[in-house]
Amino acid sequence: MDLKLRPSFFTSFFVFIILLKNPDFASAATSPRCISTEREALLTFKQSLTDLSGRLSSWSGPDCCKWNGILCDAQTSRVIKIDLRNPSQVANSDEYKRSCLRGKIHSSLTRLKFLSYLDLSSNDFNGSEIPDSIGHIVTLRYLNLSSSSFSGEIPASLGNLSKLESLDLYAESFSDSGAFALRASNLGWLSGLSSSLAYLNMGYVNLSGAGETWLQDLSRLSKLKELRLFNSQLKNLPLSLSSSANLKLLEVLDLSENSLSSPIPNWLFGLTSLRKLFLRWDFLQGSIPSGFKNLKLLETLDLSNNLGLQGEIPSVLGDLPQLKYLDLSANELNGQIHGFLDAFSRNKGNSLVFLDLSSNKLAGTLPESLGALRNLQILDLSSNSFTGSVPSSIGNMASLKKLDLSFNTMNGAIAESLGKLGELEDLNLMANTWEGVMGKSHFVNLRSLKSIRLTTEPNRSLVLKLPSTWIPPFRLELIQIENCQIGPSFPMWLQVQTKLNFVTLRNTGIADTIPDSWFSGISSEVTYLILANNRIKGRLPQKLVFPKLNTIDLSSNNFDGPFPLWSTNATELRLYENNFSGSLPLNIDVLMPRMEKIYLFHNSFTGTIPSSLCEVSGLQILSLRNNHFSGSFPKCWHRSFMLWGIDASENNISGEIPESLGVLRSLSVLLLNQNALEGEIPESLQNCSGLTNIDLGGNKLTGKLPSWLRNLSSLFMLRLQSNSFTGQIPDDLCSVPNLHILDLSGNKISGPIPKCISNLTAIAHGTSFEVFQNLVYIVTRAREYQDIVNSINLSGNNITGEFPAEILGLSYLRILNLSRNSMAGSIPGKISELSRLETLDLSRNRFSGAIPQSLGAISSLQRLNLSFNKLEGSIPKVLKFEDPSIYIGNELLCGKPLPKKCPRDINSRLL
Repeated sequence: MDLKLRPSFFTSFFVFIILLKNPDFASAATSPRCISTEREALLTFKQSLTDLSGRLSSWSGPDCCKWNGILCDAQTSRVIKIDLRNPSQVANSDEYKRSCLRGKIHSSLTRLKFLSYLDLSSNDFNGSEIPDSIGHIVTLRYLNLSSSSFSGEIPASLGNLSKLESLDLYAESFSDSGAFALRASNLGWLSGLSSSLAYLNMGYVNLSGAGETWLQDLSRLSKLKELRLFNSQLKNLPLSLSSSANLKLLEVLDLSENSLSSPIPNWLFGLTSLRKLFLRWDFLQGSIPSGFKNLKLLETLDLSNNLGLQGEIPSVLGDLPQLKYLDLSANELNGQIHGFLDAFSRNKGNSLVFLDLSSNKLAGTLPESLGALRNLQILDLSSNSFTGSVPSSIGNMASLKKLDLSFNTMNGAIAESLGKLGELEDLNLMANTWEGVMGKSHFVNLRSLKSIRLTTEPNRSLVLKLPSTWIPPFRLELIQIENCQIGPSFPMWLQVQTKLNFVTLRNTGIADTIPDSWFSGISSEVTYLILANNRIKGRLPQKLVFPKLNTIDLSSNNFDGPFPLWSTNATELRLYENNFSGSLPLNIDVLMPRMEKIYLFHNSFTGTIPSSLCEVSGLQILSLRNNHFSGSFPKCWHRSFMLWGIDASENNISGEIPESLGVLRSLSVLLLNQNALEGEIPESLQNCSGLTNIDLGGNKLTGKLPSWLRNLSSLFMLRLQSNSFTGQIPDDLCSVPNLHILDLSGNKISGPIPKCISNLTAIAHGTSFEVFQNLVYIVTRAREYQDIVNSINLSGNNITGEFPAEILGLSYLRILNLSRNSMAGSIPGKISELSRLETLDLSRNRFSGAIPQSLGAISSLQRLNLSFNKLEGSIPKVLKFEDPSIYIGNELLCGKPLPKKCPRDINSRLL
């Protein structure tokens, strides 16, 4: 047999013979590569740390070069790299917090004589100081201690790291213990890094103590290419730079979120290597200088949110050949943008990808030169004062992915060429005054469209005239269309949108039924479902599950049938102003356990209000106004509730007001009027010290007016009209300082009006009432309360005594009704002190004497009724009211507009 042996055989055989003769050779071949002194240094370092997630569990074997986060030099086995950054980069997540290393950094790291790379970023050292010993690891080229919750002064010993090329001390903290303050009061130590440092990040490091020389100190870093001082509490930006300063290599400069409060300095335009410049939220002032033309390499310019930059946008920005990202949003820039965009159109090779000019004061029409930005992917011109139409050249911007023209005053048509933007994903045209028609050509090629926002004013006419059977090429995730005509049908292009997670179709003229399949198609992903202010009819599908739904608003439609048994984690339900009927589900707490606001008013619901509402612990607003609910109001409320608004008015609720309402310390608005409630007002309500609005009118309540009302210092409105309350008006009521509406009419109250009524300081001095008024409106949407602010209505009782002069001190009183009582005496001559009075009704009392001339001095007076009293004499000619019913029933009154002539007029005519 011809046997041929390969050379590798001899090598293997040779090694085998050596192993037989020398067994120690085998153990030497597998011995640890790690240097024992360095292994011990790492173990000491480990012992000083707390490792909750076990990230350092591999740090136990003999070879430290195999430990996680450790790299050794392949030739020398020396540790050259430690990378212990947090593996979870989602700040504040549970995984992030669990993976944080804690404890302290031990000085044993100084024994790693060849360590060049140290990364301990995104851990939690709980406010400890950066150890001075790190400045003695002189071999370091890379040091990253960012977002690791250090505090105190940065050690000057870091200036010893003369080989350091990258230093990241970014100090934003995500510790459970809160933020920590890392500071540098002196930057002189940076001079030790002048010949090596290329990257420096001291974002969130407090440099306010570094004085006026901070920039001069940094300018000594002659190799520096990237400088980031984001939110470093810098208070000044020098307008000049020393001739010895050397930042010529700087490519990235971020000074954002400081309080520089100065113009943009000219020395910036000498940094001709700059590629990225971030100066946002710096309170910069003045205009944008033309010196930017010197920065030919500039790719990114962010001057957003300075609020003080003004003037026109200089056209030189359009001449920058490398500019890709430009953000000038949230400033005071004004004028038109024609010249600025024309510069881009001349710059045929323009590479602009991102342009944000939103939230300025820019005006005029959008020029056709806009279409020259052929590479643009993001265009945001929102929140300005642009007018006119969308230019037809928009169709040339073939790369556009986002177009935002929202919150302008654009009042023209939307160009059909919009339909050419096949890459467009996000279209926002909301809050303008669009007119015209959008047809199939506007949408037919928008294959990438995921989001559309299109709203105009209610009185404008924008029509989406699309074929009823047309199926579009896009599947939307967000749709918001308001005050635009889509209906009356619910078209096919909407029916096929079953990937929606946000739906708003408000006031779109839809008068159709919506297929059950559409609701079930969106149910798994939708978070907002708003179909309000249409004429949609039919019944809602029952027993659907909406796991992500947050808000349901189907209000002001023609839906009928039973309450939808939808299982959802939504927090807001608006079904008001429809034709829903039947009872509410007894297990509403199971179906909607996270509900915070329930608006069901103006429907035809029947049955009792389910006590299971007491188990919806997050409930804040319950609005059931104008239905047919009967039985008693739930009695099961408990202290854990945050319920602050209850409106069950205009129903058939009977029984007593539950005592348990008194445990709702958060209760602010209680409206139970127009029901069949009986008994007394429970004393427990005095525990609801934050009550601002109470309306219990139109019931069968009895007893005396409670004296504890004086404890409700925030009470804005008290309406107890049309009940059977007895006794006198208690003086305690005068001690409610914020009362703007008092209505005790239609009861059996007797005795005089208390003289302390002048103590109603809110009506006397006109204190603010908007907050209280808005609270009522949020709960009930009832406008009736807005018309009676600063009013007192005591009519229809058995009140006696004279017109109290103290009322004249309520100078902001708008409505005063004392009619249908037994009051006597004269109308005070100084009644003109009620100079804001709009309505005065003193009818059906026993007032006597003359009508005071001063009534004519109240220019705001619109309604007056003095009928059926015992007034006498001539009606003052200064009163311009021509309706005789105002004065009838006063036998001794004469003069216009009554037919009875006064004697003096008769005598003057005879003469």
